[in-house]
Amino acid sequence: MATLTVWKFPDAEGAHKALVTAENLQKQQLIKMLDGAVVSWPEGAKKPRTTQMHNLTGVGALGGAFWGMLFGLLFLMPLLGAAIGAASGALAGSLSDVGIDDEFIKEVRDKVTPGTSALFALTSGAVLDKVEPAFAELRPELIRSNLSEEQEQRLREAFAEE
Repeated sequence: MATLTVWKFPDAEGAHKALVTAENLQKQQLIKMLDGAVVSWPEGAKKPRTTQMHNLTGVGALGGAFWGMLFGLLFLMPLLGAAIGAASGALAGSLSDVGIDDEFIKEVRDKVTPGTSALFALTSGAVLDKVEPAFAELRPELIRSNLSEEQEQRLREAFAEE
Protein backbone atom coordinates (compact mmCIF):
# COMPACT_ATOMS: atom_id res chain seq x y z
CA MET A 1 0.00 0.00 0.00
CA ALA A 2 1.29 3.46 -0.89
CA THR A 3 0.99 6.55 1.25
CA LEU A 4 0.75 10.04 -0.16
CA THR A 5 2.31 12.40 2.35
CA VAL A 6 2.83 16.11 2.48
CA TRP A 7 5.60 17.28 4.80
CA LYS A 8 5.14 21.04 5.31
CA PHE A 9 8.14 23.06 6.51
CA PRO A 10 8.17 26.50 8.18
CA ASP A 11 10.61 27.99 5.66
CA ALA A 12 11.02 28.04 1.89
CA GLU A 13 14.10 25.76 1.90
CA GLY A 14 13.00 23.07 4.35
CA ALA A 15 11.55 20.75 1.70
CA HIS A 16 14.82 20.69 -0.24
CA LYS A 17 16.68 19.70 2.94
CA ALA A 18 14.01 17.08 3.66
CA LEU A 19 14.49 15.61 0.20
CA VAL A 20 18.13 14.89 1.05
CA THR A 21 16.94 13.23 4.28
CA ALA A 22 14.35 11.17 2.39
CA GLU A 23 16.97 10.00 -0.10
CA ASN A 24 19.24 8.93 2.77
CA LEU A 25 16.36 7.05 4.42
CA GLN A 26 15.70 5.27 1.15
CA LYS A 27 19.36 4.20 0.94
CA GLN A 28 18.95 2.74 4.44
CA GLN A 29 15.82 0.91 3.24
CA LEU A 30 13.66 2.70 5.82
CA ILE A 31 11.29 4.03 3.16
CA LYS A 32 10.63 3.43 -0.51
CA MET A 33 10.15 6.63 -2.50
CA LEU A 34 7.82 5.86 -5.42
CA ASP A 35 7.41 9.44 -6.62
CA GLY A 36 7.42 12.96 -5.29
CA ALA A 37 7.71 16.67 -5.77
CA VAL A 38 8.97 19.69 -3.86
CA VAL A 39 7.06 22.94 -3.47
CA SER A 40 8.99 26.00 -2.37
CA TRP A 41 7.12 29.26 -1.79
CA PRO A 42 9.50 32.12 -0.95
CA GLU A 43 8.07 35.00 1.05
CA GLY A 44 6.68 37.67 -1.28
CA ALA A 45 6.30 35.35 -4.29
CA LYS A 46 2.86 35.24 -5.92
CA LYS A 47 2.97 31.49 -6.43
CA PRO A 48 5.14 28.57 -5.36
CA ARG A 49 7.88 26.91 -7.39
CA THR A 50 7.36 23.21 -7.95
CA THR A 51 9.88 20.55 -8.90
CA GLN A 52 9.09 16.93 -9.67
CA MET A 53 11.57 14.36 -8.40
CA HIS A 54 12.65 13.12 -11.84
CA ASN A 55 15.15 10.61 -10.52
CA LEU A 56 12.27 8.44 -9.28
CA THR A 57 11.28 6.75 -12.49
CA GLY A 58 9.85 3.29 -12.45
CA VAL A 59 6.82 1.26 -11.55
CA GLY A 60 5.48 3.60 -8.87
CA ALA A 61 6.07 6.92 -10.60
CA LEU A 62 2.95 9.00 -11.17
CA GLY A 63 4.50 11.47 -13.57
CA GLY A 64 4.12 15.13 -14.32
CA ALA A 65 0.43 14.90 -15.23
CA PHE A 66 -0.50 13.94 -11.67
CA TRP A 67 1.70 16.54 -9.98
CA GLY A 68 0.61 19.26 -12.43
CA MET A 69 -3.05 18.52 -11.80
CA LEU A 70 -2.65 18.33 -8.03
CA PHE A 71 -0.61 21.54 -7.83
CA GLY A 72 -3.03 23.29 -10.17
CA LEU A 73 -5.88 22.35 -7.87
CA LEU A 74 -3.97 23.36 -4.76
CA PHE A 75 -2.30 26.58 -5.83
CA LEU A 76 -3.70 27.86 -9.13
CA MET A 77 -7.43 27.16 -9.16
CA PRO A 78 -8.20 28.93 -5.88
CA LEU A 79 -6.83 32.10 -7.48
CA LEU A 80 -8.97 31.79 -10.61
CA GLY A 81 -12.26 31.87 -8.74
CA ALA A 82 -15.71 31.03 -10.08
CA ALA A 83 -14.64 31.05 -13.74
CA ILE A 84 -13.47 27.47 -13.44
CA GLY A 85 -15.40 26.41 -10.35
CA ALA A 86 -17.16 23.54 -12.11
CA ALA A 87 -13.90 22.24 -13.55
CA SER A 88 -12.18 22.35 -10.18
CA GLY A 89 -15.16 20.54 -8.64
CA ALA A 90 -14.91 17.77 -11.22
CA LEU A 91 -11.15 17.56 -10.72
CA ALA A 92 -11.53 17.39 -6.94
CA GLY A 93 -14.10 14.63 -7.41
CA SER A 94 -11.75 12.58 -9.57
CA LEU A 95 -8.96 12.94 -6.99
CA SER A 96 -11.26 11.83 -4.17
CA ASP A 97 -11.90 8.69 -6.19
CA VAL A 98 -8.22 7.87 -5.71
CA GLY A 99 -7.98 8.78 -2.03
CA ILE A 100 -7.25 12.52 -2.13
CA ASP A 101 -10.34 14.08 -0.61
CA ASP A 102 -11.54 17.67 -0.16
CA GLU A 103 -10.32 17.78 3.45
CA PHE A 104 -6.78 16.78 2.38
CA ILE A 105 -6.80 19.41 -0.39
CA LYS A 106 -8.13 22.14 1.90
CA GLU A 107 -5.62 21.37 4.64
CA VAL A 108 -2.68 21.44 2.24
CA ARG A 109 -3.95 24.64 0.59
CA ASP A 110 -4.37 26.34 3.98
CA LYS A 111 -0.95 25.33 5.29
CA VAL A 112 1.42 25.58 2.32
CA THR A 113 1.60 29.38 2.05
CA PRO A 114 4.19 32.05 1.23
CA GLY A 115 7.34 31.56 3.31
CA THR A 116 6.89 27.78 3.58
CA SER A 117 7.77 24.70 1.57
CA ALA A 118 6.51 21.14 1.28
CA LEU A 119 7.72 17.73 0.23
CA PHE A 120 4.99 15.72 -1.49
CA ALA A 121 5.85 12.03 -1.59
CA LEU A 122 4.24 8.80 -2.66
CA THR A 123 5.94 6.19 -0.50
CA SER A 124 5.58 2.66 0.75
CA GLY A 125 7.20 0.52 3.39
CA ALA A 126 8.07 3.38 5.74
CA VAL A 127 9.48 2.45 9.12
CA LEU A 128 7.64 5.31 10.82
CA ASP A 129 9.48 5.16 14.14
CA LYS A 130 12.72 5.79 12.19
CA VAL A 131 11.41 8.10 9.44
CA GLU A 132 9.56 10.68 11.53
CA PRO A 133 12.49 11.41 13.92
CA ALA A 134 14.83 11.85 10.95
CA PHE A 135 12.83 14.92 9.93
CA ALA A 136 12.43 16.38 13.46
CA GLU A 137 15.17 19.03 13.25
CA LEU A 138 13.50 20.51 10.15
CA ARG A 139 10.30 21.08 12.19
CA PRO A 140 7.87 19.59 9.68
CA GLU A 141 4.17 19.19 9.97
CA LEU A 142 2.98 15.92 8.50
CA ILE A 143 -0.31 15.62 6.63
CA ARG A 144 -0.99 12.01 5.68
CA SER A 145 -3.51 10.33 3.37
CA ASN A 146 -3.30 6.57 3.16
CA LEU A 147 -4.19 5.07 -0.19
CA SER A 148 -5.50 1.54 -0.58
CA GLU A 149 -3.90 -0.65 -3.25
CA GLU A 150 -7.00 -0.14 -5.42
CA GLN A 151 -6.84 3.66 -4.99
CA GLU A 152 -3.12 3.64 -5.75
CA GLN A 153 -3.72 1.68 -8.98
CA ARG A 154 -6.56 4.02 -10.04
CA LEU A 155 -4.31 7.01 -9.31
CA ARG A 156 -1.57 5.61 -11.55
CA GLU A 157 -4.08 4.84 -14.31
CA ALA A 158 -5.75 8.24 -14.10
CA PHE A 159 -2.49 10.15 -14.40
CA ALA A 160 -0.34 7.83 -16.48
CA GLU A 161 1.89 9.66 -18.92
CA GLU A 162 1.58 8.63 -22.54
